[in-house]
Amino acid sequence: MSATLLAFDTSTERMAVALQCGEALFAWDGPGGAAASVNLIPQVRRLMQQADFGFGALQAVAFGRGPGAFTGLRTACAVAQGLAFGASLPVLALDSLLIVAEAARSEASPASLDDVELHVAMDARMSEIYAGSYVWHDGRWVVRQPAALCTLQALNAAWGERPPQAVAGSALSAFGDSLHIGSARRLVGGEARAGALMRLAQQAWADGAALDAADALPLYLRDKVALTMAEREMQRQAKDKA
Repeated sequence: MSATLLAFDTSTERMAVALQCGEALFAWDGPGGAAASVNLIPQVRRLMQQADFGFGALQAVAFGRGPGAFTGLRTACAVAQGLAFGASLPVLALDSLLIVAEAARSEASPASLDDVELHVAMDARMSEIYAGSYVWHDGRWVVRQPAALCTLQALNAAWGERPPQAVAGSALSAFGDSLHIGSARRLVGGEARAGALMRLAQQAWADGAALDAADALPLYLRDKVALTMAEREMQRQAKDKA
């Protein structure tokens, strides 16, 4: 019997929300990005109303912890904590790159990825990439390389030494031919994320990975995303002197 879970991910330009009630799955995929902070809670309410289900009947709240967009991660974390605290529920923190991997596996012929190392490469903006790799083995994902932030040049160098077998993620379209994937199989993994999100949430629940709501923390791989006004002024002065 599946656990009764609410799950959502706002780490990318696509937002995913899923609700599992017994064997019934209610799922929604749609635009996210900057609008996620405004649309996430209303979309959660719509699914709960559609399922005629109350928050008190949930067993846990799952969320995509990152890596991903700074604002999106803060939104998912804050909403997960608020709902979990309000209903006295634990949380499940999910690897956002793994959500892409699971979505890609479901969109492809699933058996074709058995024991294949799938690299996920997501556009991190600022000419950088969030990258990690995973292997589907014996009915579950195994982390081969944890999520990391790297430059295009560094990732190309790593793949030049050890070519990938399969690649999924938004960096494929964002960087185009500048991302050297060689003969690797190209997968999308970006559209139907809600079902993938819930499958990972169910696995995390079965693995006993539930956390206290206070521990619902985002995974930030970029320490700094903007300069302060003082730092920008110092940069300007340095350029003027140069």
